[in-house]
Amino acid sequence: MKCLRTVCWALFAGGFFLTLGAASTCWAQDGEAKIDSGATAWLLASSALVLFMTPGLALFYAGMVRSKNILGTMMQSIFCMGLVTIQWVLIGYSISFGADCAGGLFGDITTFAFLKDVSFSEPYPGTAIPHILFMTFQMMFAIITPALITGAFAERVRFGPYVLFILLWTTLVYDPIAHWVWGGGILADAEGTWLHTLCGVGALDFAGGTVVHISSGVSALVFCIMIGKRRGYPDQPMLPTNLVMTVLGAGILWFGWFGFNGGSGLAADGVAANAFTVTHVCAAAAAVSWAAVEWLHRGKASILGVATGLVAGLVCITPAAGFVEVMPALLMGLMVSPICYIFVAMIKTRLGYDDSLDAFGVHGIGGTVGALLTGVFLSPLLGSGTGASFAQFKAQAIAVAVTWVYAAVVTTILVLLIDKTMGIRLSEDDEQSGLDLSQHGEVGSNL
Repeated sequence: MKCLRTVCWALFAGGFFLTLGAASTCWAQDGEAKIDSGATAWLLASSALVLFMTPGLALFYAGMVRSKNILGTMMQSIFCMGLVTIQWVLIGYSISFGADCAGGLFGDITTFAFLKDVSFSEPYPGTAIPHILFMTFQMMFAIITPALITGAFAERVRFGPYVLFILLWTTLVYDPIAHWVWGGGILADAEGTWLHTLCGVGALDFAGGTVVHISSGVSALVFCIMIGKRRGYPDQPMLPTNLVMTVLGAGILWFGWFGFNGGSGLAADGVAANAFTVTHVCAAAAAVSWAAVEWLHRGKASILGVATGLVAGLVCITPAAGFVEVMPALLMGLMVSPICYIFVAMIKTRLGYDDSLDAFGVHGIGGTVGALLTGVFLSPLLGSGTGASFAQFKAQAIAVAVTWVYAAVVTTILVLLIDKTMGIRLSEDDEQSGLDLSQHGEVGSNL
């Protein structure tokens, strides 16, 4: 009995002190850390939505390749979820958001290495969300960005060199550009905050038009040109094996993009609501305008075209989502699809490069159009509050040029080095048998 009383008192005392500890933690968050539960909940949901986009991308790409390459193509997206996550928590986050190093060219690798000083109870500076959640949200962007590149070299790259390229590209291209845009580096705003600005001239990028889409799209173009065309392209038909997968993947991308853009304000507020709405409207308009252009050009509107168009609209609105209102977003969607269509259906054929799944035509061009139109349609009620101007358009153009040049140069060096040391292309026999068997020893379907 005495023992039982002792246990009861111990449980009471433990519960009392746990309650005090909990109260102390709540007080610290409310009084000092200022973490907002609403913003935190929205960013948790947004992080999950953005992660879901990568499996969506895997379906989107895999449905467009030949049946012998379905699993290999999906692997190139899904593997990024593992590889880039490890890179990000070890060094990638620090390179992107650490203290300025080398004059602001990248973040100090030691600032947050191995997530040192990344707290769950203190907010990321300038936000009302826990630092660890900010890190996680940004990690989801880092995961999908190199996966976008894989659409350009689909069906012809060995798995080992692919892994090395993704690791190096994320470290040397994505992370530094993320630091310039959001990490307070040499291209950040004057205050050095994480806010969505690029270049001292004040270019705007709300959710990664430059960091994600232009960087990956331009790198995709460089990569596919350097390794050459698929054997038999364009003389042999290379029809999509399962457009149902592609349409499903496009739907998942559309769904996940609400977190991609809606979460990038890092708060559950009016800007998030606006970003959410313009994301949907621009995608819808781009889907319709792609169908219209294709109908005029080919005499028929295809489901593949509609799926491609909606993705182009999502890409276009990404840099502008927090800075433009609904009617301009509608115009952006109507404008971007015809421009991307010209690159996908005409310029690619005329120039003869084999961008297998149009990563450059959609992401490189769509991101560029979106970044430039941000300067044209900037609302005085959002963003910097200055509204559209020639100076703003010029700033956007400078940001685009910086991203194009840097991504192209570094990607060229990486592809040359990896190809000389490991060899990137599949052998003729392996390309004939397909990625699934030659690289992974499995088949996607026995039917």
